[in-house]
Amino acid sequence: MSIATEGPRDLGFILSELPGTLSRDVVIILSGSGKLDAGTVLGQIKAGAATAAAKAGGNTGNGTISAVTLLAGAKVGVYKLRFTAATTWNLVDPDGFEAGAGANGVANANDLAFTTTAGGTPFVAGDGFDITVAAGSGKYVPSPEALTAGKAGAEIATAILGYGVDATAADVEAVVVGNDAEVKKPMLIYEASVDNDTKRNAKLTQLRSVNIKAR
Repeated sequence: MSIATEGPRDLGFILSELPGTLSRDVVIILSGSGKLDAGTVLGQIKAGAATAAAKAGGNTGNGTISAVTLLAGAKVGVYKLRFTAATTWNLVDPDGFEAGAGANGVANANDLAFTTTAGGTPFVAGDGFDITVAAGSGKYVPSPEALTAGKAGAEIATAILGYGVDATAADVEAVVVGNDAEVKKPMLIYEASVDNDTKRNAKLTQLRSVNIKAR
C-alpha cells in the first residue's frame, strides 16, 4: 500500500501580515529553479555582467584590465578606476564612495574582481577605466548562501514563496511575501547551500531588512 504525502501548505508559514495583500507581491521565478514549495526563501537577481573600457578620451598608458567579475556588494552602475601614479589607482563606486585602492598586478577584492596590468607605456595620473555593472534580470531564485555567478544579489534573502511553483523549464509568475510579516521559522525552506543553522540564521537576519520576522 502506498502512502500519499502532502507538501507544505500554500501560505501556511504565515503567522501574521498586513491587511489584504499588502505584504504580498507577484514576481518572476527564474527558469531552472526547479519545483519549489511554499515557504522557500528567495533572493532577487539585481546585477548582471560587468564590462570595462578605457575612460572617455583614452589613456596615455597602454596597460590593460582583466575581465571583471562581481563580488558580494557589487552595485549596478559605473565604477570609476583612476590611476594616481603609474602603478597605483583608486576605485570609486556608482554612488561616489571610495571602493578601495590597488596596484598593477594585484587582484582587487572590493565589490569587483579584476587585475590591472602595466603595458609598454606606463599609465599616468588620471588614466583609468570605467567599469559598468549592468542591471540584473530582477527575477527571483532560492537564495544561495553566497554570491553565485549569474545570480548576483540573490544571496540576500528578500522574500518567501507563497505558493508552490514549477520553474524547472520556464520562468513562472509567483506570489511572494515580501515585507511586513511574521512567519513560522520551522516551515521555511532553504536553498541547498544554506545547510546549517548559522547560514539559516543569516538568511533570517536578511529577511528582517524587509521586516519579515521569523518566530
